[in-house]
Amino acid sequence: MKKQLWILGLLMLMASIGHTQNKQDVLDYLYGISGKQIIAGQHNKEPNAEPAKWTDYIKATTGQYPALWSGDFLFQQENIDNRWKMIKEAEQQWNRGAVINLMWHCCPPDMGEPCGWDPGLLNAQLDDQQWEALIKPGTDLNNIWKKRMDDIATYLQYLEDKGVVVLFRPFHEMNQELFWWAGRKGAKGTAELYRQTHDYFEKEKGLTNLIWVWDMQDMSRDFEEYNPGDAYWDVFAFDIYDQGYDQSWYDYILPIVGDKPMAIGECMRIPSLEVLENQPRWIFFMPWAELVKERNTETEIKALYSHPGVITLDEMPGW
Repeated sequence: MKKQLWILGLLMLMASIGHTQNKQDVLDYLYGISGKQIIAGQHNKEPNAEPAKWTDYIKATTGQYPALWSGDFLFQQENIDNRWKMIKEAEQQWNRGAVINLMWHCCPPDMGEPCGWDPGLLNAQLDDQQWEALIKPGTDLNNIWKKRMDDIATYLQYLEDKGVVVLFRPFHEMNQELFWWAGRKGAKGTAELYRQTHDYFEKEKGLTNLIWVWDMQDMSRDFEEYNPGDAYWDVFAFDIYDQGYDQSWYDYILPIVGDKPMAIGECMRIPSLEVLENQPRWIFFMPWAELVKERNTETEIKALYSHPGVITLDEMPGW
């Protein structure tokens, strides 16, 4: 019996080492292309019943698949019901060689799941007393939040067991004050919720396949007020919906990021060829689901995908 337990423990250790190596392989790849090339990405959201809808649109439009596939746990009942379908798509995309990005539009902890968009994710902020309870261990709100994390960890653990590395981007757009989690500056604000979530997934749940993404939006230059700390994020992502392609934003971000990888985490308009030339540190761009079609012409999309510095799925090394 002792020998069997020893063998089981050894196998679990070997699997953990393998997953850690997979994570390092992805990080090494991202560092390796920084300043040289940029990964073409695409987000897929509603419906989770069609988790490659907009990735397939890119293929139909350009003849190439994006090298980064992105999905979302989402918050509506029909999309919650199809989370496993989305996760299985993530596994398939990884096996094809794609980089995997996952978002979590999470319902406010004082509401149940499912919830609405507005009010719900938007305009349903916690008051100061509720926020303090949320980040204080042992309170009702804190325990509710841990249960939410337990639910999401089940899916992330499945991906770890399959060897899939995930760029995980919780609490995106920390400076977007309409989101319930965002707009709280300082040590006990949004950054603290991010840190606690990071530690719960890694220390309590034992996940080793997550590359943590810290994400901000092009709306206020107060990023340090939301920085969780260098130990808590691996990749910086910048969401561009206004004037974010302006060179002044890029120059503002560089000293904050240092030598870590930085990406265009979301965008309505895809980057121009001029942006690629003048802002070489972006490691991927990721148009937002249907906005890639609504806010860009097919000619623009094709031109970007044919740029020699843009990496498509067929050019990925494989994991």
